Amino acid sequence: MNPTTLKDDSAADPHARIDQLETRAVLSGLWLFVLLNLIFRDIHEIVKAEFLTDALNGIYDGREVTDVMFLVGGLIVEVPIVMMLMAWILPITANRRANVATASLFALAVVTAVPGDLDDYLHSGLELLALVAIIWKAWSWEATGVALSDECGTSSKSAA
Repeated sequence: MNPTTLKDDSAADPHARIDQLETRAVLSGLWLFVLLNLIFRDIHEIVKAEFLTDALNGIYDGREVTDVMFLVGGLIVEVPIVMMLMAWILPITANRRANVATASLFALAVVTAVPGDLDDYLHSGLELLALVAIIWKAWSWEATGVALSDECGTSSKSAA
């Protein structure tokens, strides 16, 4: 591969490459943790009689269930799924930006959501901790020892 076309995550040093893979694995694992807490936060509701009654009548959280609600719910669940993949395939700079931005927006959504019962507080709190960890890990992810291409196409070593 031509050294002037190296991506920002193609580390020359094997130890730097291992650090990059470890960071990607941690970010992906944290997004999985967020996803599982998001899912299990709602699964417990299924065993409640009032939830089942409302669900059978097409009601969720006091509102009629619509296709738009299903779409929004699907999109919310898709975010951590997509971010698990993006942690592995995006170059470092884009990866850092995507993780910080997405985790920040997701954390805002978690903070503004109204918990329904005590275990919602537990799952929301754990989601929030994981999102803060994602932001911290992505923010502090350095591209040291990594060849970065500048605008002219020449290779230089730099920290992102």
